[in-house]
Amino acid sequence: MENYMWNTPEKLRALLCEIVSWDSRTLTEGENEFAYKLKNKLLALPYFTQHPEFIELHEAGLGRNAVTALYKHPTAIDTVVLISHFDTVHTEEYGELEPLAFFPEELTKKLMEHKYKKDLPEAAKIDLESGNYLFGRGTMDMKMGLALHMQLIEKASFEQWPINLILTAVPDEEVNSAGMRAAVVELVRIREQYDLTYQLFLNSEPSFSQGPADTNEYIYSGTIGKIMPAALFYGKETHVGEPLKGMTANFIASYMTQHMEWNPLFRETDLGESTPLPVSLQLKDLKMEYSTQTPYRAAALYNVFLLKRTAAEVMDIFEKVAFQAMSACNEQYLQICKREKVQGVGTVNVLRYEALLEHAVRKLGAEEVDSIKSQVLKQSTWDDREKSIRIVDQLMIRCQELAPATVLLYAPPYYPAINSSNHPLVVKSIELMKKTAQTFDIEVQQIHYFNGICDLSYVNYTDESDEWLAFERNTPVWGNTYNIPFKEMTALQGPVLNVGPFGKDAHQKTERLHVDSAFKEMPIMIDTLIKSLF
Repeated sequence: MENYMWNTPEKLRALLCEIVSWDSRTLTEGENEFAYKLKNKLLALPYFTQHPEFIELHEAGLGRNAVTALYKHPTAIDTVVLISHFDTVHTEEYGELEPLAFFPEELTKKLMEHKYKKDLPEAAKIDLESGNYLFGRGTMDMKMGLALHMQLIEKASFEQWPINLILTAVPDEEVNSAGMRAAVVELVRIREQYDLTYQLFLNSEPSFSQGPADTNEYIYSGTIGKIMPAALFYGKETHVGEPLKGMTANFIASYMTQHMEWNPLFRETDLGESTPLPVSLQLKDLKMEYSTQTPYRAAALYNVFLLKRTAAEVMDIFEKVAFQAMSACNEQYLQICKREKVQGVGTVNVLRYEALLEHAVRKLGAEEVDSIKSQVLKQSTWDDREKSIRIVDQLMIRCQELAPATVLLYAPPYYPAINSSNHPLVVKSIELMKKTAQTFDIEVQQIHYFNGICDLSYVNYTDESDEWLAFERNTPVWGNTYNIPFKEMTALQGPVLNVGPFGKDAHQKTERLHVDSAFKEMPIMIDTLIKSLF
């Protein structure tokens, strides 16, 4: 046993603290360096010293890499893909304790001091004093999941388990999932290269509490989807001294936002679980500076969660809501024009981005439209959402004959919903997990859709009727700065399961990991799960 590096709770805890100390906040240099540090750490295992070619880095844009590490049994073809992400959200909310955010032992100790403890929410204070929690950015979300997978691969290689494991650790889960989207293509290649069968995609995102007082532990047999319908509102400019000679985009936008927020048309229910209602994530006019010209262009992003629906179905509902909203807007506007005895600037049209694009190509020519798009795509300070909006904006400026208008589009990211609740292997595995948890006196419950959005969205994709094309055609940055490998996702068929440690307050300064769950219970549970497959 003396050669094992991570086989005891103490060693596993030290491993977690080490990988948490590798600061890997999304879109920082640390995120870029993490993959190399992880590769070097894995190369210390005797198995990878002998087979360094089984660890690969896969380019994921902006200097980031996904990591795959394959433990291959000489004769087995059955394979479990272990998925985790190593980027974390930022840490400003830690205030003066920010330098300790990535040092869980030191941070946990420091929080015990009265001046810090008194400011903690009651629940966090109780957990801190219990000694059962380790605080720190990434402890729960989700470097513990990665540490568990590293321990698993070490065990499999020492004990020569008759099954293959592919540790897949990716960057950028917290923003656009560029890491997982890159890894998908590689997982298809690895499967073909070594003639493997993917039996299970196992993620170890943490078990999230379902409410402030909830301490139950959960296993997830699927993951919720997310899509972002967006709209560009184009009115008619005027001087504030002559308001009725124009129409502000803000006036138009207000109707759309009222009709979108909390709209039950977007709610889906499946297996007794429902999606949260939609809300707006951004609403702004596109004027870069203050002036007395009225704002005649504005944009909004709306968050919509999915269980079963495709991009095509959501776009149909979004369009229906837009027609209702603009009908209310036009009616009100007509009343105002009557009251003020003015002609008005016309009624607001609704069109999809694909229709605008078609119109622009007819009017300006494909070359000119490509040039307009590439000018926007060159702006390095704009993210994919801003670029999406600005492409539509620039096209509308050149196609003002369509105004006033509300143009409907999609902005990244898009996470399809995935569910394996009825898969025989998943049904059997969940029973086994519940039984194993009982040996620790823990009650584990099944949730059909993980509600924290995760990288499992990019495997096991099914869409017989090419309905994803509605996403491709209405996403202005598609094929340039944003792609989803739908073809490869469809090729990665296999059930998904999420089994991970219990923790609380992801993305908050009180983020913390339950020590016994992480270092004692989970290793046995995941070990039992994998062994049941061979």
